[in-house]
Amino acid sequence: MNEYYPERRAACSILNMKGHVYFRSIIGSIVFVLLLVLTYQPVAAISPADAYSPATINDAAMKLVRFCTEPKVGLDEQAVATLVDYVLSSKQNREYGLPKSLGSTGAYYEFDARTTFPRFMEYSYSALIPPTITRPSSLRYSVWTGPKGETQKFPDGWKQVPPAGAPVIIHGIQRESDTPDLNTGVYHEYDLKRTLILLNHKGQQVLVSISKQIGQSNVGKKGAILGNDSDWNYYYSGEPGTTRAGLGWVKSYIYEFFSIGIYAEPSATSATIRSGVFQWLRAGWSGINFVKSSHILNGMKRFARDCKMILESPRLPAPQQISSVYHWLLNIPSEDLLKKYAALQQAQRSLAIQTGKISKSEGEEKISVVNIPKEQMVEELMQEYIKMTLGKPALLGKQSFQAPM
Repeated sequence: MNEYYPERRAACSILNMKGHVYFRSIIGSIVFVLLLVLTYQPVAAISPADAYSPATINDAAMKLVRFCTEPKVGLDEQAVATLVDYVLSSKQNREYGLPKSLGSTGAYYEFDARTTFPRFMEYSYSALIPPTITRPSSLRYSVWTGPKGETQKFPDGWKQVPPAGAPVIIHGIQRESDTPDLNTGVYHEYDLKRTLILLNHKGQQVLVSISKQIGQSNVGKKGAILGNDSDWNYYYSGEPGTTRAGLGWVKSYIYEFFSIGIYAEPSATSATIRSGVFQWLRAGWSGINFVKSSHILNGMKRFARDCKMILESPRLPAPQQISSVYHWLLNIPSEDLLKKYAALQQAQRSLAIQTGKISKSEGEEKISVVNIPKEQMVEELMQEYIKMTLGKPALLGKQSFQAPM
């Protein structure tokens, strides 16, 4: 009944107040003590990563991006140390959105791979092994050139930087094409300014990889993931647009992209590589950015999944074996290379028809390999080679990769 008469409930409280004062004071003291116990947390429980504010991270990252685009400003070693220390610090959350920068959406992602630093460098950043080998779901091809356009290769072998040694710094330009997007099936081609920095940080070897897109990308083209994305089978139509229902008319572009990857040894004796990637992206159509942090994170998880699987696989061929096949494909007669590449494209079309991604009539159109760079053809063929060696369904047979011993 008191629920309907609040003034009556108040009068009853006044009459009983004096009788409850002592009891309530005891209860209040007990509750206060319990709250102190329950809310107390030792200082040691705070994550070291909490010392790095978003502004600190963003400021350090942008200093390195500027060094990539304008090497004359000089390397800010404190900015490098800030990002490396952050990546190697313990943290509760290893993936999250970053504040926008240059109008671009950002995200951070971190993962560990069971491999040594020399092995990581040998497979991922070598003049003798194409970069698509460890990034098959992210890159269709990636051709590195020098700042003036001439071909510039990574070192045949990276030497470790001693504790007091100067960082090894390489600048270049990379022409790339990504694979079909997980959501839209669109793929793009673009140019990047690249800077690689190998250094010794507190006794551990670290590679810092910086990328900054030059201008905007080529118009996005229709592509498709054929089957399971982890099988690395893709279809590239060469036609602008997207295969997503209702959006076939869209002409999309990557307007801005910049990224900093930190690859480091957690300790000098560790057989693990810690990878931390800070990435920003602005893409869409009609000048509008449709990118969310979740989109960037999904792309980085895609990369991490395959990078870990490849580097940790017991079936991964020795670097010398991979480089032997790569060298052989680069040097076979042009007509032989064209035949192999045309066979790969035809196999991709057949699988696209089989999986319902394109019609049979589309698959019967003439295949053209005009103006496709030799390096691109070789890198796409090398993806088939690594699929075959790792036991994945390959579109070409072993006879396509019979390099001399």
